[in-house]
Amino acid sequence: MKNEPKIIFQDDDIVIVNKPPNYLSIPDRFTPSKPNLVSFLNKQFEKVYIVHRLDKETSGIICFALNEEAHRNLSLQFEKRTTEKIYLALVTGNIHNDEGIIDKPIAKHGVVAGKMIVASRGKPSVTHYRVVERFKNYSLLEMDIKTGRMHQIRVHLQSESYPLAVDSLYGGEDIFLLSKVKRQRYKSGKDAEERPLMERCTLHSFRLTLDHPRTNERTSFEAELPKDFNAVIKQLRKWGK
Repeated sequence: MKNEPKIIFQDDDIVIVNKPPNYLSIPDRFTPSKPNLVSFLNKQFEKVYIVHRLDKETSGIICFALNEEAHRNLSLQFEKRTTEKIYLALVTGNIHNDEGIIDKPIAKHGVVAGKMIVASRGKPSVTHYRVVERFKNYSLLEMDIKTGRMHQIRVHLQSESYPLAVDSLYGGEDIFLLSKVKRQRYKSGKDAEERPLMERCTLHSFRLTLDHPRTNERTSFEAELPKDFNAVIKQLRKWGK
């Protein structure tokens, strides 16, 4: 089925899922029937325990526990920040440094519900970044979040004037169009409306590294870029260098 989550690892303690874009991590408070990972997994397992979350638009690796002991262990790992969470982010603009650290406190927006801002009253928030690939007007970054604040990567990137290429809430575009990359080389059919290459945040949870709750073995799980994100990168490599 299109847009179906994919289980990439499971045992008696944990299940690792590749979450598709525009798919909820947990049930919606007002409309629980909306597709979400917890409901999807509960059809296959007796019970799943929430360890962490991804935004609806963000694709990629996410972990759930399958028993209380594993849940306690994994939750403590996330709390103590011993896990490693690596994301891929496509941003607008060319960042000057090849790598760097964004260390800025994040707080809830005082007016807009569901939005976060950099503010001195906020909680400490640290994000490491590294440039993976440069394009003419965009940069593909590897983001390593050392804290787990809501919308952390999106807020930090906006604060540095390099918002996600698609992220209207934090300064990016609403959609990603091929015409913006090809410019005058772009030709569309007469009266044809251009279809976006991507219509959600250009953010992907690429790798999660943790200690297995039973064996304590350090283990990493990765998820390739989904179809929409991959299409954007391919076009940038072809036309956006």
